[in-house]
Amino acid sequence: MIRHLSRFSFWQPMTTYEQSLSNPSDVPVYLKLAAVTMIWGGTFVAGRFLADSLSPLFAASLRFLLASVALLLFLLLARVPLARPSSRQWLQLALLGFFGIFFYNLCFFYGLRYINASRASLIVALNPAVIGLASWLLFKERLSRAKVFGIAICIAGASLVIVSRNPQLLAGNPDAWIGDLLIFGCVLGWGVYSLFSKDLNQTLGPVQTVTYSILLGTLMLWATSAVRGELSVAALASLGPKQWMSLMYLGVLGSALAYIGYYDGIRKIGATRSGVFIALNPLTAVILGALLLGEQLTLAMCLGGGLILAGIFLCNKPLARAGKKGI
Repeated sequence: MIRHLSRFSFWQPMTTYEQSLSNPSDVPVYLKLAAVTMIWGGTFVAGRFLADSLSPLFAASLRFLLASVALLLFLLLARVPLARPSSRQWLQLALLGFFGIFFYNLCFFYGLRYINASRASLIVALNPAVIGLASWLLFKERLSRAKVFGIAICIAGASLVIVSRNPQLLAGNPDAWIGDLLIFGCVLGWGVYSLFSKDLNQTLGPVQTVTYSILLGTLMLWATSAVRGELSVAALASLGPKQWMSLMYLGVLGSALAYIGYYDGIRKIGATRSGVFIALNPLTAVILGALLLGEQLTLAMCLGGGLILAGIFLCNKPLARAGKKGI
């Protein structure tokens, strides 16, 4: 009897999960993830505004101080008490805070000192492939042909959008390889932040997980800034309106709000299917450039955008069912 119940409890969630792949209720999740990645599409430009005004470590510290304040205010206004993580959960949250906040942002701001935003966004477009491959290697998530093909199409589409926008923007100085490696460090850090949140997302929930990981990561950033003597009131006083707007955008929208939306997507449809939406980042930048700056849309850009959307569809279509949920 016990063996029979155990067998039932194991297979029942799997069936529910597979059915959810074709469930219309996933549409709000897709829209939320699309909005999140569109917000992230502007973070490279905002980060570039700050790269020449603040040290990378101090810029990252300020970004996540603002994110921490925004999250705590949200919890206060929503009257949501902070959970009490167990010792094991504290270790997991510290891991997320280190890789997803501390390590990622050091790589992000230092990397943008060596290369421009377009070149950086091209490297970050590798995120879906890294997340999908790591899911397969570490969590035995089955990657169907449709998923693999969809990830490849997303990367190809993102590359086409970026290169066709202005190929000369991808040209770098002799030290550009350092920036390339640092931005690829962002990809690896984000992979850890995406993949190792499964248990916490289910037990603490996305809001609590994001809040604690950002608070811990912020403490790491400020402690390191203090030790290295990079905290500067004079640097803050010298910031102009564009730099302050960039900080607010990065902290409140690009961190607090977007991270919660992304983690909620991972909790509902998994890291691989959520990760492919990151390919929308360069497409968003191009569309905003056309709408706000009068930049011309070329046929190659439109083709690249179509490839990105096709890749996202292939990774999330009902036929691309995972044999195991994995993450």
